[in-house]
Amino acid sequence: MEHGTDNPPEQPSPAAPRPNQILAQPATIAACKQDYADAVDVRQVLAAQEARQR
Repeated sequence: MEHGTDNPPEQPSPAAPRPNQILAQPATIAACKQDYADAVDVRQVLAAQEARQR
């Protein structure tokens, strides 16, 4: 096994924020409807967890 002396990959600077993908897209009615439709399974899991806690 060979040990490399390469430096680890450079990490992004905390002072340089990365673009937020949520804010990069406009909030349209169609996009909101699609997000809501895509999250049906998540809402069902959360509802089941909440029902068990009651």
